Amino acid sequence: MLVCVTACEPTALALTQFARPSEVSGTLRRELAECWAAVVNAGGAVIPADCPLPPLVPADVSAAVDQVAERLAPEHGRLLVATLEDSVAGSVAGWLLVRREAHPLEAHCGVVNHVQTRVHLRRRGIGAALMREVHRVAQEEMGLERLKLSVRAGLGLEDFYRRAGWTEVGRWPGALRLAPGDDRDDILMSLAL
Repeated sequence: MLVCVTACEPTALALTQFARPSEVSGTLRRELAECWAAVVNAGGAVIPADCPLPPLVPADVSAAVDQVAERLAPEHGRLLVATLEDSVAGSVAGWLLVRREAHPLEAHCGVVNHVQTRVHLRRRGIGAALMREVHRVAQEEMGLERLKLSVRAGLGLEDFYRRAGWTEVGRWPGALRLAPGDDRDDILMSLAL
């Protein structure tokens, strides 16, 4: 587990990196599940495959959080967690997962998933700080050369990623069905490191 602190208006933001399942405590897993359920209920974040449709409670995503934690390994997957100094001690403000592609032809690439910030803490620079840190971790610590992610259209998220240096490389029109009559494009984005 590594911790770094960066400026985040109006407070300091601590970014902690977890690279092994044993580093992710039960308390942290509960906080990640709380964040994930709240973000889904606000219209963002991917709903895990075995979950009911929103509204969700943290217990609905706890198995998915356990899967994220259990797949961590220094060479293959890292969890980055943001906390604010003015938050309750240890309270998750945001988080993301970066993992190396498993196939040998793509092992130089990584995938970023589950980029989330607590709804009431948005627009404080937490997501931007997480994106800067994942760039550094992927390049300097994991030796990756490129990152990719998928973004749901209709929320303006592609603009956030563009500001962070990402490039749209394609779309799957209507690939995501949120509800009957609410199909969204799946936007594919890439970042050269």
